[in-house]
Amino acid sequence: MPVKLTAPAADTLLPVKGVDLGYAQAHIRKPNRKDVLAITVPEGSSVSGVFTLNRFCAAPVTVCKAHLQSNKGIRALLVNTGCANAGTGQQGMDDALASCIGVAQALNISPEQVLPFSTGVILETLPMDRLLAGIPPAVANLQADNWLNAAEAIMTTDIVAKGTSRQLTLDGKTVTITGISKGSGMIHPNMATMLGYIATDAAISQSALDAIIQYAVNKSFNCITVDGDTSTNDSLILMATGQAGNAQITEQSADFSVLRDALTDVAIELAQAIVRDGEGATKFMTIQVEAGRDVEECRKVAYAIAHSPLIKTAFFASDPNLGRILAAIGYAGIDDLDVNTMQLYLGDVLVAEKGGRAASYREEQGAAVMKESDILVRVVLNRGSANAMVWTCDFSYDYVKINADYRS
Repeated sequence: MPVKLTAPAADTLLPVKGVDLGYAQAHIRKPNRKDVLAITVPEGSSVSGVFTLNRFCAAPVTVCKAHLQSNKGIRALLVNTGCANAGTGQQGMDDALASCIGVAQALNISPEQVLPFSTGVILETLPMDRLLAGIPPAVANLQADNWLNAAEAIMTTDIVAKGTSRQLTLDGKTVTITGISKGSGMIHPNMATMLGYIATDAAISQSALDAIIQYAVNKSFNCITVDGDTSTNDSLILMATGQAGNAQITEQSADFSVLRDALTDVAIELAQAIVRDGEGATKFMTIQVEAGRDVEECRKVAYAIAHSPLIKTAFFASDPNLGRILAAIGYAGIDDLDVNTMQLYLGDVLVAEKGGRAASYREEQGAAVMKESDILVRVVLNRGSANAMVWTCDFSYDYVKINADYRS
């Protein structure tokens, strides 16, 4: 079961002025499940996206980038689960473009105003007859309060739907932010998440929105890992409809940082939810690396710990075999690291210092911390003032079972 994570109640996911969502059961891979999602935004909305850096990126990722760069004004998004449309060559590109045409015809807009997204099995082509047949019913039930249905429609191996909302006051106007995400395995974003969609009704310039999504991603989705695999389909989209009535926010506006921080909080919650729902996860771990020379080296250490199967399986078993953490720190790639000046903490317990086991450390202390479902690992490098944080989960028997049977 997910680690301290439950699906949000439908009424907690607040409608965003101008955003409508509709879903369908198109039987893309499995019958009788929501697997197609349509999202629409009004003319004049600002839309920004970040995508996977995997060189084998899926066809819809390529199409999304091109359509965002066309500056035609994005009006709709289409998402399917069950098939990633990745590793599908020219056929995949043709299918992604055909799905945009299907949405465009249903909404009387241009195909270049549609962003397509797919998630699921790689190296299989989309069942286009089913996908195209799912577009009209998804469009027919477009509603402002369909956020929970939308969150459910983008799930693959997720156990629970992921979504959250915030409201704040800007320029005397109430501004709403609502976001959903999906992801459970193949999680090591190099930009964002598997799929994530965040919308606000704030009025904000395109350049300010682009700046915010980069900031938010680096504080959230670029700080999570489940298994170290970067997906072919990672995409995060940020939409601003401008219908809250506030004066347009630019990067020079006093409200810029307020909106940026609120959107970042939503992104962090969605990112952490992905880790808490990691395939087979029983523990949620925060890896906090402090006092490094720069953020890059802090992240190297954090990810070395977070990616280690030996460490992740030890946490699953609540086995304080913490020498594995020291080994990961040692191979993280800091060539001039002085191991005699750093400290390792598990929760509040000092485990290692001066190049070895702390004199005060007792194994029962480590075992007690590792039995908790939320665990903090702190590494203090004592080399500077930079810090970095990564969130990850353990590896259980179920992780192997889920991925061994993924296509069945």
